[in-house]
Amino acid sequence: MLALVGLAACAPVPPDRTGVAFRPDAGGLAVPETGRRVDFGRAPAGVVAPLTRELGPFDPLPLATCPDAITQRLRWGDLELTFTQERFVGWRQGAERAGQVCGG
Repeated sequence: MLALVGLAACAPVPPDRTGVAFRPDAGGLAVPETGRRVDFGRAPAGVVAPLTRELGPFDPLPLATCPDAITQRLRWGDLELTFTQERFVGWRQGAERAGQVCGG
């Protein structure tokens, strides 16, 4: 029993979320609280990591309705982002969208 308590104490603690909001706009995502941006053209790792840290895990979506260049389609809640192999290229949230997105 004591060994289990010791193991639980070693479990990694998830990073604290800061409550940062990501606001989609014509150029990518604005981060109003900080004045920063996550613009179209950024490498996928530079987009996925902060969104996952702040919004939690993403859901991967199928690529069947996507243009050929899209290699990743990820969703956090109602925010869907699309990526090529090297870049963040689009978002969709409800009926709103910007950049290169998948159909459907």
